[in-house]
Amino acid sequence: MSEQNENQDTRTGEDRRDSPRVPMRLKVGWDGADGFLERAGDLSLGGVGWVGEALDEGKDVMVRFTLPSASEEAVVKGKVLAPKAGMSGPVVRVRFVDLPVELELAIARHLDEQSKDEPRGAR
Repeated sequence: MSEQNENQDTRTGEDRRDSPRVPMRLKVGWDGADGFLERAGDLSLGGVGWVGEALDEGKDVMVRFTLPSASEEAVVKGKVLAPKAGMSGPVVRVRFVDLPVELELAIARHLDEQSKDEPRGAR
């Protein structure tokens, strides 16, 4: 099973994300970390997720990533949500905080482009 599928949110109803997720290389940092750590994860309009070490719920983090259409790396504040169990370990989920409108629109365009490139029936 791929990391992207493992990170998929299986919740239903109001608690479920409305945004698709796409694979993304991430750099994540927090107080006490030795710089930014690279992670293979996924990106959605509201945040990111990856399989790895569990972080405390509510912890503030900084997430860096580069969209293919961007000339500069995005740096976004996030807050760690409650972890969930994945097949390869804990799935860390981070909700973006104070996401600039321009970046939100760029992420939305990227997600839209990626969903158009997906073969039919892949979802």
